[in-house]
Amino acid sequence: MLTSSLPTQEINAPRAGWRGWFALAVLMLPVLLVSVDNTVLSFALPEIALSLQPSSIEQLWIIDVYPLVLAGLLVTMGTLGDRFGRRRLLLIGATGFAVVSALSAFAPTAALLITGRALMGVFGAMLMPSTLSLLRSIFRDRDQRRLAIAVWASGFSAGAALGPIVGGILLEHFTWGSVFLMAVPVLVPLLVLAPFFVPESRDPAPGRFDPLSVVLSLATMVPVVYGIKKLAVDGPTALVAALFVTGVVFGWLFVRRQRTVPAPMLDMSLFRRGTFSGAILVNLLSVVGLVGFLYFVAQHLQLVVGLTPMVAGFALLPGLVLMIVSGLAVVPVARRHAPRIVVPAALAFSVVAYVLVAISTADLALLIIAFGLLGIGIGAAETVSNELILSSAPPAKAGAASAVSETAYEVGAVLGTAVLGGILAAFYRAQLVLPAGLPDAAADAARETLAGAVAVSQTLDDPTLAESLRLAAAHAFDSGVVVTALIGAVLIVIAALIAATTLGGTRGASTK
Repeated sequence: MLTSSLPTQEINAPRAGWRGWFALAVLMLPVLLVSVDNTVLSFALPEIALSLQPSSIEQLWIIDVYPLVLAGLLVTMGTLGDRFGRRRLLLIGATGFAVVSALSAFAPTAALLITGRALMGVFGAMLMPSTLSLLRSIFRDRDQRRLAIAVWASGFSAGAALGPIVGGILLEHFTWGSVFLMAVPVLVPLLVLAPFFVPESRDPAPGRFDPLSVVLSLATMVPVVYGIKKLAVDGPTALVAALFVTGVVFGWLFVRRQRTVPAPMLDMSLFRRGTFSGAILVNLLSVVGLVGFLYFVAQHLQLVVGLTPMVAGFALLPGLVLMIVSGLAVVPVARRHAPRIVVPAALAFSVVAYVLVAISTADLALLIIAFGLLGIGIGAAETVSNELILSSAPPAKAGAASAVSETAYEVGAVLGTAVLGGILAAFYRAQLVLPAGLPDAAADAARETLAGAVAVSQTLDDPTLAESLRLAAAHAFDSGVVVTALIGAVLIVIAALIAATTLGGTRGASTK
């Protein structure tokens, strides 16, 4: 039976001083980098498509393999951080992430780029649970922790929106590899400053490390997420069914083992708390909405409207600012009002955003307003839900609880691209009416993706035929955007309903 009550918090917990807030600033470096990396390729993808010529499947994998690997390893890495030291794992992850990112910048083929993105997912999985769980140990006073988590959540959400802007600026002046090289100047300061300002923390009684649980968690996540990707691209097939069945079977084995071993990798009793489970689902669906929106708006602004990457990125800047502001502004609101009221009210803004996109994609100002409304809703909702997740877990298990929260983020990123992106690709192919006289090879490339159609149009000698192809591709793409936007609105409504029924009526400031 689910319960929405929070565990008893520390009484008269000490308040963090200036070193704690400086540590928060240092920890925001990997948060921003990893979240930026989730979406930066949305704007770099057209140039990568022209340079490396990936197939539609490779194009999706370039984006999705990173969050897929990340999601599969987060629980493992969170547990390792609890056991061996969260700061230690953070520094190892930062070093590996910087090195692999630099190598990926010069990948000569789509296959090597996908490999690099996968390795970045391995090291990225070491970064994110460590940052959130370290906040739990640094800020023991709940009011301070709530503000710190608001900064963390705003940074993560804003980073997802900042990705296209950063990508746009870099692509305006450099090649697509520059979006990977940016990891080096971000992570070097972390490696220098973290040992001085971020205190080490770990579970004082971690228990025995369980390799079998690690294998089972990977065997659960990877088939399920890959099955979702295949379903979105190919529709229901025997392979998709087999992947889902495999993931469910290993998931059952994972849960069973966690309930029977003396020191489980993941405390399954956390999920019996309505607050914890509800907040996890809200996070997941919110990120689906955010990343799915960015996936199609980035392509629309560049390939349909014709904006340069930098100008397209700055078109989303108002939404980025509103996302940060709403994430911080919700903190005093959450002290006075119950989460079951605050979160649905915030998500209502995001629902309106998707409805506006469904009404029209032709008006650039309307798209900018829509992203601003989306940012208000996502920024506020994720601040509240993340604070509830971390407060629901014992301090010693902060890494594992943070990892579950991060897993929801990354699975949401995969779903946002794979499901909403896959549906959009399916509608694009179904609605595309190619002009007569197009060579067979050009027609095949145009059917793959919108970027492929635009690239083909630039190679045609007949200007009239080229313009007809661009218009046909833009019409087919925007027809899919309408359907995708309506689906996105439904997902956000579901998140709001979950919040209203599971997050309870206890105000955030009820206890310390």
